[in-house]
Amino acid sequence: MKVQDKVVVVTGAGSGIGRELTILLLSKGAKVAGVDLNPTTLEETSSLLGPSSSRFQQFVMNVADRSAVEALPTESIAHFGAVDCIVNNAGIIQPFTKLNDLDYTVIERVFNVNLFGTLFMTKAFLPHLLQRPEAHIVNLSSMGGFLPVPGQTIYCAAKAAVKLMSEGLASELLETSVHVTVVFPGAVATNIRGNSGVEAARKSENSGKTKSLTPAKAAQIIIRGIERNAPSVFAGRDSMIMDKLYRLFPHFAAHAIAKKMAGLLTT
Repeated sequence: MKVQDKVVVVTGAGSGIGRELTILLLSKGAKVAGVDLNPTTLEETSSLLGPSSSRFQQFVMNVADRSAVEALPTESIAHFGAVDCIVNNAGIIQPFTKLNDLDYTVIERVFNVNLFGTLFMTKAFLPHLLQRPEAHIVNLSSMGGFLPVPGQTIYCAAKAAVKLMSEGLASELLETSVHVTVVFPGAVATNIRGNSGVEAARKSENSGKTKSLTPAKAAQIIIRGIERNAPSVFAGRDSMIMDKLYRLFPHFAAHAIAKKMAGLLTT
């Protein structure tokens, strides 16, 4: 689906990948409904858009609030006339802590934002998307959605669920005009820790060896995937490499990640 002249809803548009997706989509001639929980960062995104800000509309909303999400299609369609694509980018990580030490409030929050937020958005917009000549659903999973990361076990479980939900949905929509892309970002230089309320973790000796992808580059890769109707997108060389390694040597890959994460876990 070419994004020019399309209306795209982007969650997490206030920062990171969501902000860069918004900027790039607008530069390609799309209209964007930017959704974020934080009105300040969402306004900061708007301030960066220049003349294209006339094609951008802000919606302050928590994607984990089902009633708010269910009202969003009506609100966004009232403003733009239609919606052609949703990008479920909003997400949070957990504290770098073992499962045994996580309390249920943290666990529920991680699942509510990452999994249920994606589910609520998909369910809310799908009936409308099915009426469009061509439409697209983009769900951001994670490298942790196919590879276990100690200290992020609940986050990984939520993102793995996003992966399977997206793939199942794609199969269900094969005979329709709606395409589904699931995205697996690797290390991307965003403020997800701060947005998640997670303190900076201790660095291991090996943690500096992985170069993070910039949010702008991640956005380019994702939009290229949308325009090619790609079923899956790996945003980052680390994600591509670990996908292949985990498929071929799952135990070796899991142990390598466990070793790398050892210095980051809180006790």
